[in-house]
Amino acid sequence: MAVKQPTFGGARRAVFAPVDNRARVEAVVRRLGDAIELGLLADGEQLPGESELAGQLGVSTVTLREALMALRQQGLVTTRRGRGGGSFVALPEVPGEERLRARLRGWSTEELRDLGDHWAALSGAAALLAAQRTEPEDLVQLRRTVEELDRAADAAARSRMYGRFHVELAAAAQSARLTREQVALQTEVGALLCLLLGDDEYREEVADRHRSVISAVQDGAHESARTLAERCVRESTARLIALRLTL
Repeated sequence: MAVKQPTFGGARRAVFAPVDNRARVEAVVRRLGDAIELGLLADGEQLPGESELAGQLGVSTVTLREALMALRQQGLVTTRRGRGGGSFVALPEVPGEERLRARLRGWSTEELRDLGDHWAALSGAAALLAAQRTEPEDLVQLRRTVEELDRAADAAARSRMYGRFHVELAAAAQSARLTREQVALQTEVGALLCLLLGDDEYREEVADRHRSVISAVQDGAHESARTLAERCVRESTARLIALRLTL
């Protein structure tokens, strides 16, 4: 049975854009692994064939096969042989906490702070432009995502909704470039939010912050929307830095 793919448009194109030249196997594993955990690639979705996918990512088929092997070992991809076979997404119910803690240990506090600055700039700009450009109907998906965040029971689903909100905010700004940048950033930081969002109280705080951003965007209060979006991101970054210091 065909699996319905999520309609992320520019988000999906960013997933399959060429990866950085450095440490290409690791870069492919991180790009696809985080996209899977963020829900940008659907559970059960078939990935493009090896030659096509390697070409899209700008790597050799040997590099791609090594990356797919690593993803299989992490339980994020399964491979089926024979007719109708290939590599398929396997969305884990909960990303491995040790994998995420190891990822966080790989960041210095200075790098996390710099990442947070970049994230805040992107989300702030997106919120400002969205407040200037959107119509009420353009905010329906943002509201739906906040409602899904409210209902999400586990940290993995919550982190996907958090990341999706910021991607959709950029899309509401009607900026393809900002949307691509936000998707690329979420593949770096999005999965790490699982380490924060297991806390119900913090999940409620994030949902309230997101609602405040939507209200400001709807009212056309562009400076307020920017400030609120930036504050939300900076708070999350500060929590990640605090956690990093305990590892």
